[in-house]
Amino acid sequence: MSIKDKLSGNEAIATAMKQINPDVVAAFPITPSTEVPQYFSQFVANGTVDTEFVAVESEHSAMSACVGASAAGARVMTATSANGLALMWEILYIASSMRLPIVMSVINRALSGPINIHNDHSDSMGARDSGWIQLYSEDNQEAYDNIIQAIKISEHGNVKLPVMVCLDGFIISHSVENIEILDTNKVRAFIGEYNPTEYLLNTQEPVAMGPLDLPPHYFEHKRQQAEGIKNAKDIILDVAKEYEQISGRKYGLFEEYRMEDAEVAIIVLNSTAGTAKEVVDMIRENGAKAGLIKLRVFRPFPSSELKKALSNVKVVAVMDKAESFSDAGGPMFVEVRSALYGQESPKIVNYIYGLGGRDVRKDDILKVYDEMFWILERGTVDNIYNYLGLKE
Repeated sequence: MSIKDKLSGNEAIATAMKQINPDVVAAFPITPSTEVPQYFSQFVANGTVDTEFVAVESEHSAMSACVGASAAGARVMTATSANGLALMWEILYIASSMRLPIVMSVINRALSGPINIHNDHSDSMGARDSGWIQLYSEDNQEAYDNIIQAIKISEHGNVKLPVMVCLDGFIISHSVENIEILDTNKVRAFIGEYNPTEYLLNTQEPVAMGPLDLPPHYFEHKRQQAEGIKNAKDIILDVAKEYEQISGRKYGLFEEYRMEDAEVAIIVLNSTAGTAKEVVDMIRENGAKAGLIKLRVFRPFPSSELKKALSNVKVVAVMDKAESFSDAGGPMFVEVRSALYGQESPKIVNYIYGLGGRDVRKDDILKVYDEMFWILERGTVDNIYNYLGLKE
């Protein structure tokens, strides 16, 4: 039976971790993710979990400890934000190349500089090519649900890759919402016991982990890593279907909101989807056909599925809460445009928004829809790359 509780996003993450009861958690505090290890360390101190909590002196050490523990055969979790994630950069690639199923919550925050502690997606978008699966969360409930599913996805034999579960710093991490928590026994039955097939402490079948990999084999190992990411798409859907049976909550690669006959649509990540849904409802009351796609999975990127979902849409706006400085659009825009390459329709525009925690209100989202309907009426796109809410 589910339990209703009022939890902040960080509490929801820590509660899921408590129910998972990982073997090892190594973490270093950084705003706004600090509360995750803070709450979890209390569970360790109270004996609620039997996790080995490793307090380290930096995020680089945190991820290094996670890699060592996971290679030894432990179920491992951690949390971080922004510059903490950047300090892990070198080790992120090592974790994924060693096919270690580490699960990390990333409480999205602007990456310095200039120094800023508020929300955008520059941290996780900077790590998008590190070989980690990336799940994004609209609200506290989805953050809780994603963390539990991430364990099962990462440990699947056809995947064996680390997963980062992303949620918006302060907007979600520090906001209290009513959420439904599963019974702990149900969570543990869902994720099951962790029984790695290859690990350093298995004296019966010794293996080498992380050796020098020169030209004769490095390329092949990267190809295998890419195959794991490719396999993940089906596993994510299978795990979601199984999770729906115990929770009643349905998840996919992305969520389609009022897309059944939409002529214009926004594609967006994380908490902005909640604001955008209200705007879609407002527009629909006036008879205009507006829709929304909220991406849940960014790595692997659901190209073919997105192409199908947008097949009848005439104008689409991709909203990026990160600037890639490519002069060719934000990171999600580039992925979506690549998925739609060669098609006449839909017309596509990009909006960079909310950097460094800049508020995004319903009026801002409404402006994007108004401009899409203007493009639909005129049939041409004047400005492909746009900034939303910028003081100029």
